[in-house]
Amino acid sequence: MFVSIMILLLLGLVQGLTEFLPVSSSGHLVFLSYLFNVEDSLFLSIVLHIATLISVLIVFYKDVWEMIKHPFSEETLKLVTATIPTCIIALLFSPLFDSAFEGLFLPFCFMISAVLLILTEIFSKGSLEKDLNFKVALFMGIAQGLAIFPGISRSGATICTGTLCRANKAKVAKFSFLMSIPIIVLSMLMEVYEIVVNKVTININIIGLILSFIVAVIVGVFSIKFMIRLTTKANFKWFGVYLGVMSILSFIIIYLTLKI
Repeated sequence: MFVSIMILLLLGLVQGLTEFLPVSSSGHLVFLSYLFNVEDSLFLSIVLHIATLISVLIVFYKDVWEMIKHPFSEETLKLVTATIPTCIIALLFSPLFDSAFEGLFLPFCFMISAVLLILTEIFSKGSLEKDLNFKVALFMGIAQGLAIFPGISRSGATICTGTLCRANKAKVAKFSFLMSIPIIVLSMLMEVYEIVVNKVTININIIGLILSFIVAVIVGVFSIKFMIRLTTKANFKWFGVYLGVMSILSFIIIYLTLKI
């Protein structure tokens, strides 16, 4: 029981940290499932998604409330513009989901994220910043759609795309996190649907689950604030180096030692 609680706490910590840092939360959770030989739990995924959603709402509650009050405002329409291509791309690539979450693409996706982060830091130096317009929102939405694969960071892909489009870095970071709200909600609904349709049995340590949820919320709030400060400096190279190491480690563990 103690081991189970500690693993759940670790998963909550990892989810809170990596959902908002440019290192891919889903990629790390897949990696840890191999490392600890833990079966993926849809119910746990739902709980952790709710936790990170709450983190975003805590930090950006004023912005979310303004969009609710003004559903046809420019900011709300930009969010819709970004969400549409994400959903289309997710539907197009849905046949590959099973293989992706089994870890088949994980080492390569980690490396894609690493290269993207390093290139963004190189090419964004000294660039003049423009407003985050609908065109930038569209490109960020496309990037978010491609980041459905574990190992490709959602926040990393969207922030890098906005930064490479020369948009204001602070606005890019903020918009990236707001973009996560509809996607997290849609992901949860899909997971709930799968549980109901497939009559999935829920068997998980409730104490560990609650503690994991709390940790994910708290760590998620701090991760968002840290990432906003970091984005203004566009200092991504060390995350890129880290993901390069994760790419090598995941290749060794997944392809050479465990299930594949």
